[in-house]
Amino acid sequence: MAIRNRHPKPGGIVHADHGTQFTSWVFGERIRSTGLLPSFGTIRDGLDNAMMESFWSSMQIELLNRKRWKTRDELDNAIFEFIEIF
Repeated sequence: MAIRNRHPKPGGIVHADHGTQFTSWVFGERIRSTGLLPSFGTIRDGLDNAMMESFWSSMQIELLNRKRWKTRDELDNAIFEFIEIF
């Protein structure tokens, strides 16, 4: 979705952890086919994932902890707006 919506220029780096969804062959091929470079860092490297952990923490504090969500769709839309618009 990010590739389709943002049209990144070749040479950018996609950083992910070692979760199976990110280390799969299909994911890696999709990244490379657009000219991006996958980066998975090292296992158990606390600093490696610090930026993403900071993002998730900010989303938790600034969005998720401020309201009680009535439906899953309402929450999905709020998360989408936080990531894609805010």
